[in-house]
Amino acid sequence: MSDDVHPESPPRSVPPSRPMEPLRPTPEQLAWQREGLGVFFHVGVNTFAGLEWSDGTLSPGIFDPSDLDADEWVRTAHDLGAAYVVLTAKHHDGFCLWPTATTDYSVRASPWRQGRGDLVAEVAAACERWGLGLGLYLSPWDRHAPEYADPARYDAFYLEQLRELCTGYGPLHELWFDGAGSAGREYDWDAIGDLVDELQPGAMVFNMGRATIRWVGNEDGLASDPVEYVTSSADLNNYDDDVIETAAPRYLPPECDVSLRGGWFWQEHEQPKSLPHLLAIHDRSIGLGANLLLNIPPDRRGRIDPADASRVSELAAALRARFGSPIPARRESVGTGEAPSDDAPDLPGSSSSASAVLRLPGPTTFDHVELREHLEDGQRIRRHRVLDARGRELAAGGTVGVRRIHRLPAPVFADELVLEVQGEGASIAAACVHDARGTVVPDLSGARSAPTAAPD
Repeated sequence: MSDDVHPESPPRSVPPSRPMEPLRPTPEQLAWQREGLGVFFHVGVNTFAGLEWSDGTLSPGIFDPSDLDADEWVRTAHDLGAAYVVLTAKHHDGFCLWPTATTDYSVRASPWRQGRGDLVAEVAAACERWGLGLGLYLSPWDRHAPEYADPARYDAFYLEQLRELCTGYGPLHELWFDGAGSAGREYDWDAIGDLVDELQPGAMVFNMGRATIRWVGNEDGLASDPVEYVTSSADLNNYDDDVIETAAPRYLPPECDVSLRGGWFWQEHEQPKSLPHLLAIHDRSIGLGANLLLNIPPDRRGRIDPADASRVSELAAALRARFGSPIPARRESVGTGEAPSDDAPDLPGSSSSASAVLRLPGPTTFDHVELREHLEDGQRIRRHRVLDARGRELAAGGTVGVRRIHRLPAPVFADELVLEVQGEGASIAAACVHDARGTVVPDLSGARSAPTAAPD
């Protein structure tokens, strides 16, 4: 699309549905949220055909990376600060990156590694070396499998593929169920959920079935305030208006997926997004309390494109420059009340307010404020404000969540701040400030939205 991505443009709305008592995250959900950053690897026959989607008829013989180095991929993710990676073990074309027993449409039929390769195993081994979690994407939609025309046969076929992935590669950090192409299709999510519960109970499940995390609703990597962790619906994909509804509200924190380049698979004519654009994505995902999954697509050699490697290195350095030397703030509670202050907007569920002094080690110049909510008892902060000692508002917003980063309009020199929060039982776990003067400024101006028309 040609529309610019406005810095405050929201994704498609996912209406919150809040129960009387806030739902609590599982320990696995909260640990995943605190990790914040993951890296996506899209690679397959599409890489060699110059396509985003293919229809399942491309020859497996075209998959032949000349110098594949999965260790380089995972090292790149590690050096960026990612805690986990997600590999497209099977995209919509049905080509499998492991030697599955379910189909001949896999690396076993390719010339790569003389047909004896297993890319899932190579990425899994690299993740173990570098200490990152392994996530796997297994597309429900399969354009190659003849079984797909028969839902019952395909459900059995898909379950066998999932079983192979859940038993052959160690603990899985995330299972990614993409909704593209599946509008109107019913899969056996009860059987899929039972299998995941049996074999990989600690894995986060993305968006479909017994999901534990959800899609943010766009492929631009952008969340919008408020970032709700409890909802009863989630968008299915980027290409239609289908929404997944749940019978009751669930704790489902969002993951923002976006590609370093224009497309998901490596294309030789594309270049990585600018550094200011990537920093703005960071601030509109991680900085609003969502997770970020950044796609870095390997090229036809099976390596990270030099331009991409350079941009990722620049991004890592820029994030260290902005947030690598946090100055902690000691919290001192100063008051609670039964209603928000008169000049703060009222919100549903915001039946109480509290204030705290954030005391710095000494007079400090800073231009970012970072807040972290106590989430063990659920998401409770509905609105918050950061004030200086004179009561002047420096920053304000809705939710805080696992982390909230405010870039201030101008540097501030102070030794204390005042934080006001609204929400029953609201509590801040930690706060700090950052001095990022002189670093690259995040900027979404001129950025283009990801396409919402399905690829050919």
